[in-house]
Amino acid sequence: MITKETIDKIFSTIRVEEIIGEYVQLKRAGSNFKGLSPFHEEKSPSFVVSPSKQIWKDFSTGKGGTAISFLMEIENFTYPEALRHAAKKYGIEIKEDVKEYSEEQKQAQTERDVLYKIHEVANDFFQDQLWNSEEGKMIGFSYFKERELRDDIIKKFQLGYSPEKKNAFTEFALEKAYSKEILEKSGLSIFPENTPSGIDRFRDRVVFPIHSFSGRVLGFGARILKNNVKTAKYLNSPETEIYHKSNVLYGLNQSKQSISRKNLCLLVEGYMDVVSLHQSGIENVVASSGTSLTTEQIKLIKRLTENVTILFDGDNAGIKASFRSIDMLLSEGMNIRVLLFPDGDDPDSFARKHPQEFVENFIDKEAKDFIDFKAEILLKDAGNDPIRKAESIRDIVKSVAFVQNALKREVYLKEVSNKFGLSEQSLFNELQIQTNVTHQQESKPAVAERKAPQKLEIVQEAFTSINPLLVLEEKLVDLMLKYGDVVLERKDPDGNDYKITVIEEVLGHLEEDECEIQLDIHKKIVSEIKEGILQNEIRSGGFFFNFMDEEVSGKLANALIENYQTSNWNKFNIYFSSEEEVLPKMVADIVLRHKREYIVKLINDLKNSLSDENDNTQIYQQIILLTQLKNKLDSELFRIL
Repeated sequence: MITKETIDKIFSTIRVEEIIGEYVQLKRAGSNFKGLSPFHEEKSPSFVVSPSKQIWKDFSTGKGGTAISFLMEIENFTYPEALRHAAKKYGIEIKEDVKEYSEEQKQAQTERDVLYKIHEVANDFFQDQLWNSEEGKMIGFSYFKERELRDDIIKKFQLGYSPEKKNAFTEFALEKAYSKEILEKSGLSIFPENTPSGIDRFRDRVVFPIHSFSGRVLGFGARILKNNVKTAKYLNSPETEIYHKSNVLYGLNQSKQSISRKNLCLLVEGYMDVVSLHQSGIENVVASSGTSLTTEQIKLIKRLTENVTILFDGDNAGIKASFRSIDMLLSEGMNIRVLLFPDGDDPDSFARKHPQEFVENFIDKEAKDFIDFKAEILLKDAGNDPIRKAESIRDIVKSVAFVQNALKREVYLKEVSNKFGLSEQSLFNELQIQTNVTHQQESKPAVAERKAPQKLEIVQEAFTSINPLLVLEEKLVDLMLKYGDVVLERKDPDGNDYKITVIEEVLGHLEEDECEIQLDIHKKIVSEIKEGILQNEIRSGGFFFNFMDEEVSGKLANALIENYQTSNWNKFNIYFSSEEEVLPKMVADIVLRHKREYIVKLINDLKNSLSDENDNTQIYQQIILLTQLKNKLDSELFRIL
């Protein structure tokens, strides 16, 4: 178990904006940062990060918490995994108290954990073979040197080599007590019926590890080096519990910061394209790893930028395939440009031929928007045939129909109109046809449903009444989290001045009136705060930052982050009191309102306990006393208002 001292050091060192900034493109919004939610599709940013409070809140999904809870949410990490990842990022040494582990905990590694571990072991093995074995240096390392890769780039991408011996890694892993079953499930080894020793999937190849967004090894791509062998040039890991090729982009872990910083992603096809561009100093680049671009991959890019430039080598098959990628990118709201390299060149070879500045300028100047790109390719094929030319223009308009933003669609149509000398109205009519075709295809099931005979049924009410007691209970907990250690100046019944913290005043009310906390999450927080009082410690929001509970982290985010910030009205000589300035009055008001609503609950509970079979005199007396107290509070609250 990670020691408390290590956990405290991690939380005091990490920066929530830096960790989240690797996953979400954040823009300054007053004292906070804002970005698009990585958990929910949205057009207007509602994801807020507070550097001062070291907390985040996603208003589109209601999720929120600390940097650690964010890593747990987005990477599906356990709490210890998230801590280890953050510690590694900030160079913090993890110290563990081994004695605190039970035997069950030591043996309770899940299959998923073991899959991650065996990929780490394989990655280390392949790198060790490349750098330290004679075979690896003569074959694998020599290949990378022929491709003009520097040592630092080979290490940056953790490139490796799998030996020619058919079971070199399998034998190595079995000796380390990894089971045959886990080696098969990882895809690293194959066990044919008559081969009990197993076969390495990537034997006799150079190896490219494929990392997750956070840097964990999920799988591998491997290239054969012999030309006389009848097998696929590239071989990828099969689908596993941790590796789904449609959900990953090669190089994203090494490129994410540059993509976010430059607000542009270069999209290429191959592993070496990514590696060579990085070596030339161009780091905002990823590859789709030999698969057709998927919606999941586009969403990974969209976390960091909405601007994509697709780099192609001019191969006809690749160009035609790019049309589908363009439409998918447009439908996800991306801004697209496309670049074709000169004949005989791909991003890898072009980057090796020219210096960084030349390559960057070439991409910047030669990349075309998708309209010019499609027009150039399609019209070249159409020649002077008017029918084929019309079909080409229709194909371009079809792409425009994928654009979700109406203003962008209109701008693109105007561009097509100017380019081909066609009226905007005729293009708009064609756009409507394309859009209607799509909508008809999507709405066919709905039409069938409408034709079905209608049935009368009882429908539950759409809205449920809000329980004011729960709302006020939440406000009390929020006050303790947000302002718990703030000292209030009060007067006792005799007119004497005294000082009390917000936490002490709220807890005093709850104990004096014997108020039962209604929600479990609030019980948990109040219990911790009470425990702090017993230890002469005021446990406000900061105490709960490293609390190992996602629900508590979310509650903390709700209390500490507001979606909206007031504008600076002072420049117009209009002044508003801040929440801190009216805090004493606000605390008193919420305490009184909660007291009133709790009395209302007690009255209703007593009314529900009335029985025709028993003497209700005592219950009626209690109801009368509580009602008198409620009326007194009503008059007091009215005066406050």
